[in-house]
This record gives sequence, C-alpha cells and structure tokens, in this order.
Amino acid sequence: MFDKLEDILIRFEEILNELAEPSCINDQERFRKLMKEQTDLNPIVEKYKEYKAAKEGIEDSLAILEEENDEEMRELAKEELNDCKAKLSDIENDLKILLLPKDPNDEKNVIVEIRGGAGGDEAALFAAELFRMYSRFAERNRWKVDMMNLNENGIGGFKEVIFMINGEGAYSKLKYESGVHRVQRIPVTESGGRIHTSTATVAIMPEAEEVDVQLDMNDCKFDVFRASGNGGQCVNTTDSAVRLTHIPTGIVISCQDEKSQLKNKDKALKVLRSRLYELEQQKAHDAEAEARRSQVGTGDRSEKIRTYNFPQGRVTDHRIKFTSHRLNDILDGDLYEVIDNLIAADQAAKLSRMQNEG
Repeated sequence: MFDKLEDILIRFEEILNELAEPSCINDQERFRKLMKEQTDLNPIVEKYKEYKAAKEGIEDSLAILEEENDEEMRELAKEELNDCKAKLSDIENDLKILLLPKDPNDEKNVIVEIRGGAGGDEAALFAAELFRMYSRFAERNRWKVDMMNLNENGIGGFKEVIFMINGEGAYSKLKYESGVHRVQRIPVTESGGRIHTSTATVAIMPEAEEVDVQLDMNDCKFDVFRASGNGGQCVNTTDSAVRLTHIPTGIVISCQDEKSQLKNKDKALKVLRSRLYELEQQKAHDAEAEARRSQVGTGDRSEKIRTYNFPQGRVTDHRIKFTSHRLNDILDGDLYEVIDNLIAADQAAKLSRMQNEG
C-alpha cells in the first residue's frame, strides 16, 4: 500500500509541475485532464501527508522518551505518542478506503425509473412520493431534475415516472436506491382503517454517453402518437409523443413530456442507451456473482431493499439492517443518513474482501 502511496505522491508533484507550464495553460484539453487528475488524487495525498506527520510525531516522541530525563517533558511526550498512535490507526483505515477502486460511473448523471408495484392506486401514490423524495434530495444537492416521461393514474399517483438527475456525483449517491421499496400505512382509499402494504420499484441507471454504447439506429423503430395527460397547451393536439422500440432487446420507451417530437426522441434515446448500458453492467456483475454478493446491492430491481412504515414513523433498509425514525424528514429528501450508512457498509464489505483476497 505504501509503495502505491509514494507513487501517487510523485505523480501529484508531476501534475503540479505540468500545470505550471505555459504550454499546459494554452492546451485547454490537457489542462482539464490534469486538473481532474489533481482533484482525484488530492484527498489521498492530503491523507498520506497526515499519515507521515503522525509517524513523525511517534518517532519524535520516542526519541524524547529515550533521551529526556525531565519528567514533565516525558509526560508531554507520552501524551503526544498516544495521540499520534490513535490517529495513525484511523488514518490507515481512511487511506485504505481512498485507495479502493473507483466506480467509473460515480460522477455521471442518473436516469431514474419509478413504477408502482403491488397495491394498485396506493402503490401509484407511493411512487409519486418517492419521486418527490428524490426530487427534494436533488434540490438539496443543487442538482437539476429533468422529466422524461410520466404516466399518472388520475388521483395524483404515478403508474410510471422516468426522469434524469443532472449533477456532479449523482450516481455515487443514488446508485444504492435500485430495488423494491415497500410502504406500510392506512391508504387514503381505505375506509376500514386497515394498514396495507404496497410496493414501488426504483431503477437507477448512470447516463450512458454515445461512446459508452454503440447504438445501431437500424435497430430502432420510432412511432409517434398524440400525448395524453397534463402538459400545457397544444401537447394533446399534435403527434409529439414518441414510442421507441429497440428491436434486438424488445425494450420499449415512451416519451411525451416535451411539446417537440425531436426533443422526445432525444430523451427516448438517452433512456435506451442507459438501459442497454445497464444490461452490459448486469452481465459483468453476474460474471462476478460472489463479489457482488459481498457488497451492498446496487442494481437488482427485484431485491426488497427498504420499508417505509408510517404507523411507527420508521424507515428500515434491509440490506444493512439500518433503521431511522425520521420518516417524514427522509420522505422530504433528507436521505443523507441512509446513504452515508450504505456507502460505509459497501466500503467495509469491499475492504473485507480485499483483505481476504490478500
């Protein structure tokens, strides 16, 4: 590990020297790449400097204890020694986490698909609440939400909603949200006051660029139709909605949120690319089934991941046995505590696997 850290330190110094060259400033593409690499390496370098300072503190304290006879100086040296030793263990752990292989999709935007599952109208109402939860979380992070397709049920619920969240690191935070979300509560449609259980499925996909997926347009069939539902003037009077069928996979995507047929077509292609990219990732995950089982789930739509229990005001994530009694805050988009615990659990699982392999 420390050989790798020394190499990173050397590379970091090289980047700083390159960035100072006039030729680099004039080459914007090279400048951007170096700045990105510097930003990525900076947390590791800073933590490694902390490690070196703690090691130096231990050596200095031991030298004082060996050479100094003054009791007061020895006591101060002992305190410094204990402090540095305590810090060293935490810093080493932080360094191991920082050196874990990065998910190449972490900085990408995400496409989110939410569908009402078991429970009829109540499931659709819950799907609408999940959409609001993720929209509010996006607002808290100053990310932009771009609606792609919406299929409502007439009473404020969503049978299906597809939207994009544009923002730095969106996938790194939201990738653990894929799966089945379950709600337990008395539905507004229930007259007898009984608690019902309903579900909605969430799929989180990194936005796929054209370079990520080679898409043959001959495999794509487009149909246009008249949009339905809310959408403002003229949305229902022109054939602006688009249905895209990908012939090899049978994937069908409808987009009708925009008034422009061209814009709906562009959005449908974005969703298709991301779904095809997700299929490729799924194949890679399945090829490493054992490794996947040792990590927090990030992609299986059939996995029941979380329960929102209204009578108890509780949210439980079943993968990491995490429970919070801040149901209202979480549904209002305050997902930080849940996500931080999921990230920590995933990092711990990866570290454990690396140590076992080592």
